[in-house]
Amino acid sequence: MRHANWKGYLRLSLVSVPVRAYSANNQSEEIRLNQLHKDCNRRIRYAKTCPVHGEVTNDEIVTGYEYEKEQYVIIDKEELSQLRGERERSINIDAVIAPGSIDPLHYTEKSYYLFPEGKAGDKPFALLQQALADEELEAVGQGVLFGREELLLIRPVEKVLSVTALKYAAEVAAAEDFGSPPDLSAKKAELHLTKTLLKSFAKDDFSLDEFSDRYITELKELIQAKIEGKEVIVAEDKPERPPTINLMEALKRSLAGKDKRERGIKSKPAARRRKSG
Repeated sequence: MRHANWKGYLRLSLVSVPVRAYSANNQSEEIRLNQLHKDCNRRIRYAKTCPVHGEVTNDEIVTGYEYEKEQYVIIDKEELSQLRGERERSINIDAVIAPGSIDPLHYTEKSYYLFPEGKAGDKPFALLQQALADEELEAVGQGVLFGREELLLIRPVEKVLSVTALKYAAEVAAAEDFGSPPDLSAKKAELHLTKTLLKSFAKDDFSLDEFSDRYITELKELIQAKIEGKEVIVAEDKPERPPTINLMEALKRSLAGKDKRERGIKSKPAARRRKSG
């Protein structure tokens, strides 16, 4: 059983619902590579040091803001807590919006599931969750989670609520900041072929379960081969860049190649049935 990462209140006007939050992120598989000294294969260590007193321990470290060169003002943890006040324990809904109103560019990796906390929260939580689901709505609010003021997207998911931290508008650059896209008018035939190619990739039963981290898999195989003392052959030549060809020709080849692969996949079961019969 997982433990709640955060407990507080979800507030809509005068309605205050006690909730608990669980991280929606499973711990991703990560292979940690360490820095070693090349002569003895011993790990490189890092120490926190002061230019005056040398190495220091964590209890000797405070937090400060540099307002001028080499001039700092010290900020205590208690002072930060006073700034947050009641927001430390509550998520306040400020707006209700239609799904898709927020561009995914604003999503962060911080996502949580909200559950009611205690019997007192069951009914108001269920009412709020079902109302959002029935009306196909989402909510935006703010709250302090784990010491940071967050802008939050609240959505009904199955029978609970999900919360995703968002980037503020000022944290996302506009595409126009990087230049203007080329003003090219597409030919009708080219556009038709492009749409046809896109539609050929459409999936009604799409699932993210089909995808995995190929880099992690290949890195594990490399590590295991080295542990077993197997020779690892590293390709020295860089892959050649694909030749630049006519756009229409590229689209036609892509469609033809995809059709050929799909016909091959469909024919394999039939071939096996003929062989077994």
